[in-house]
Amino acid sequence: MFRGRHVHTMDAKGRVSIPAAFRAELMARSESPPILTNDKGCLALYSKEDWVQIEEKLAARSPVQPETRAYLRFFVSGATECPFDSQGRILVPQHLRDHARLEREITIAGVGPSIELWDKTLFDQELQRTLAKFDEIASVVAGDGS
Repeated sequence: MFRGRHVHTMDAKGRVSIPAAFRAELMARSESPPILTNDKGCLALYSKEDWVQIEEKLAARSPVQPETRAYLRFFVSGATECPFDSQGRILVPQHLRDHARLEREITIAGVGPSIELWDKTLFDQELQRTLAKFDEIASVVAGDGS
């Protein structure tokens, strides 16, 4: 599981360093490069093995259902392998940088089974939205809400 958050700088070529503890966990889960894809407002980084499980679950859904096709189009079509370079960085493809509006300061957040990459300002705004509705969100997560 991934936990914690770090702020790193993305260089002009779109390379960003992944924290050492996160890299170690990703490499322990799979020998293959991790997978980076679109998510809502950010990017999600998965180990290859975890990504394969996600794709298998999605493949079991009805491909003729418009919502399934839309989700696959968004989530799977953006996915790309992102190998680490010798300095522990990944290259974030331009289409993913554009989607998440990544510029220079990147918040890298461990959120359990995956890692999220956010523009720092957008991440801070998302945390504020979460805090504003925290009691409601906590109730839903605890199973007390609808």
